[in-house]
Amino acid sequence: MSEKKTVVIDLKFARREVDEALSNAFAGRTVLRAADAAADLSDARYAVIWKPDPTLFERAPKLEVLFSGGAGVDYILAMPNLPDIPIVRFVDESLTTRMSEWVVLQALSHLRQVPAYAKQQRERVWRELTQPEAKDLTVGVMGLGVLGQDSVAKLKIMGFNVIGWSRSKKVIGGVETFDESGLDEFLAKTDILVGLLPLTPQTRGIFNADLIGKLRQGGALGEPVFINAGRGGSQVEVDVIAALKNGVLGGASLDVFEQEPLAETSPLWSMENVIITPHAASASDVRALFRNAEAQMNDYEAGQPLRHVVDRTTGY
Repeated sequence: MSEKKTVVIDLKFARREVDEALSNAFAGRTVLRAADAAADLSDARYAVIWKPDPTLFERAPKLEVLFSGGAGVDYILAMPNLPDIPIVRFVDESLTTRMSEWVVLQALSHLRQVPAYAKQQRERVWRELTQPEAKDLTVGVMGLGVLGQDSVAKLKIMGFNVIGWSRSKKVIGGVETFDESGLDEFLAKTDILVGLLPLTPQTRGIFNADLIGKLRQGGALGEPVFINAGRGGSQVEVDVIAALKNGVLGGASLDVFEQEPLAETSPLWSMENVIITPHAASASDVRALFRNAEAQMNDYEAGQPLRHVVDRTTGY
């Protein structure tokens, strides 16, 4: 059996979580830390990364595969001197489940008027509000990859009418789906819009005033709601803020932002119909990440193809 190849870790995660996960990961392999400036990375063949140091590729010139620490890879594709080697997306049940849980939580929160009730609680007001049933609303999911399809399935379990959109046509049993040519029709049917799109040149800024203005008005919630846990660069925040202020949007749940952390001066913080989470909708489980990467490394060395490899022409 050939010797297992060296791995370098460059993850901007909590150090304690990484240390604990590494204690039971990559058996039989040399594991190096890019954060150790004195470490010789010249023989590393694999890198597990999330927002890595810009000098990584200079220090590790023999890399054969990059493993992303999250579902998104736009940060990798934008790196200077990116080597022409496979980039593997992190696709794992834990990541998928966390995301769909967050999406369902936000849809239910707006359905059941949680932001309004939270305001009433702060003001010590006892007043029942109108709350439609899930079946009275259509949730439109933009982005029908692994995360999107799992969210669709779980939203349906909760009773929502669910439709889906992706740039190329996807077929999902029991779900009406649309492709690029059907975007306007999709939006006109949507009461709650869920963004789970990867960030590509085609999706950058897609959630703008024009798109938001095409969402259905006068539905069971009155005004539509925007939920985004895809990528911050897909939304134009000044347009989202304007739509919330002028009533084109009745509410929003945002986990991603154009600039992170979200500036303390952003009006979004003080909007009572907005729920903000700090890019935590689907935080990576480091143990699951390492298990996934280790399994793929073993398969790769056994001559098996890598799974979930990024297509650089599409960006995902």
